[in-house]
Amino acid sequence: MTNMNDMKDSKFRLILVAAKRARQVQSGAKPLVHTTARKSTRIAQEEIKAGLLPYELFEPEPEGESQEAPHKEPVHPPKAKK
Repeated sequence: MTNMNDMKDSKFRLILVAAKRARQVQSGAKPLVHTTARKSTRIAQEEIKAGLLPYELFEPEPEGESQEAPHKEPVHPPKAKK
């Protein structure tokens, strides 16, 4: 898990974590901090500032070492003739 201090390396990452948490709060999740804020985005920012939103970074796999099956085009059934 990563804490708030490590998140300072990327504002983009900070925004992604805050946006995801804000959507959770809007959907009815209880805030993790006591706050007077009413907007979900502000609540999420305060939770991040308090260090209550852990997240995990995943290293990208080098190309060619993916264990997934190769991408294939979807197969569509032939159209019926009239």
